[in-house]
Amino acid sequence: VQLVESGGGSVQAGGSLTLACAASGRTFRSFATGWLRQGPGQEREFVAAIKWGGGGTYYSDSVKDRFTISRDNAKDTVYLHMNIVKPEDTAVYYCADQDTPVTGGRAFGFATEWNQYDSWGQGTRVTVSS
Repeated sequence: VQLVESGGGSVQAGGSLTLACAASGRTFRSFATGWLRQGPGQEREFVAAIKWGGGGTYYSDSVKDRFTISRDNAKDTVYLHMNIVKPEDTAVYYCADQDTPVTGGRAFGFATEWNQYDSWGQGTRVTVSS
């Protein structure tokens, strides 16, 4: 599968931005698609994920209640709606596919570590100014 992110850009703190992740070449349905981000000088961290059927979502504590993940299965596209953005949200945002559920974890099968994801997009940069 090929994943292509779009929608990044510059936004002022308190504003909103929506990212999109379009998939192509899919030969099977993945378990979930996630958004992860990597800020300047930081490790890549989990942001949010959604099951392929759209019936379940999971968020990191840092974005919960501000960001919403959704998907359009007909378009095979996953969105990240970012609201009330903060300067610390500045990062390169990546979408990634998780082929199979994680067993034994606390996140209902969702992968929360970058190395648990199987396919990656190239990333889209988000800059939040104060």
